[in-house]
Amino acid sequence: MNSVITEVAALLKRRCSAGKRKPKFFKRRVKIKAKRRSKKAVAVKGEEGVSPLVKKYWVQRYDLFLRYDEGIKMDEEGWFSVTPEQIAVRHAARCGGGVVIDAFAGVGGNAIQFATMCHHVIAIDIDPRKVALAFENAKVYGVEEHIDFIVGDFFQLAPSLKGNVVFLSPPWGGPAYKANETFTLDLLKPKNGYSLFQVAQSITPNVIMYLPRNVDLQQVEGLSWLSSPPMKVEIEENMLHGRLKSITAYFGDIVF
Repeated sequence: MNSVITEVAALLKRRCSAGKRKPKFFKRRVKIKAKRRSKKAVAVKGEEGVSPLVKKYWVQRYDLFLRYDEGIKMDEEGWFSVTPEQIAVRHAARCGGGVVIDAFAGVGGNAIQFATMCHHVIAIDIDPRKVALAFENAKVYGVEEHIDFIVGDFFQLAPSLKGNVVFLSPPWGGPAYKANETFTLDLLKPKNGYSLFQVAQSITPNVIMYLPRNVDLQQVEGLSWLSSPPMKVEIEENMLHGRLKSITAYFGDIVF
């Protein structure tokens, strides 16, 4: 991974010294207004997919899926990896239309919102259990017919994929990501952020990356230099209930 970072840094230095134009860079803070619902409506005991590890996420269930009580299905990893619904709505609103490829769909939080915005979605996950859960959750929202659910490895499927936007929400390594003072792109799974971005870029220049709030922003901005000329990039701070929840990076023509 150090060699990858070194190569990117060297590329950045060469392009700057050669006088090439810098990419347009924007940074904005977006406050997400999430609807609050009673946390006492259902007891935790006996709730499907709720282990002691994820009890604190369970109390945020309406942030994750506003229609949780209508039949939403989760696995343990889904509790701490799904994008909160109102942030997913924000992502969908930025796509503009066409086909969205959700490369790490998980239990379907983002795919559902992309489909709700009348986009056609290709939702991919290597775990068949997660794909099954995502399908059930899409039915709750009535958008399952707008989503192609695929069990597979995004990296193997990428050469055959066509879409207008690629959405990347790769695993952050579980709740332990918070222990890092600065989250670097090499900590993303199953491959480092540079490799993820380059594969997505081979499909379309329009890429959205959903990242931890403690991610190294200089590394994220540096991804724009993997294209020639450098791509436009916008960094968005996602605020939920007045607290910084996550970072979203937009690349390409979807940058405002």
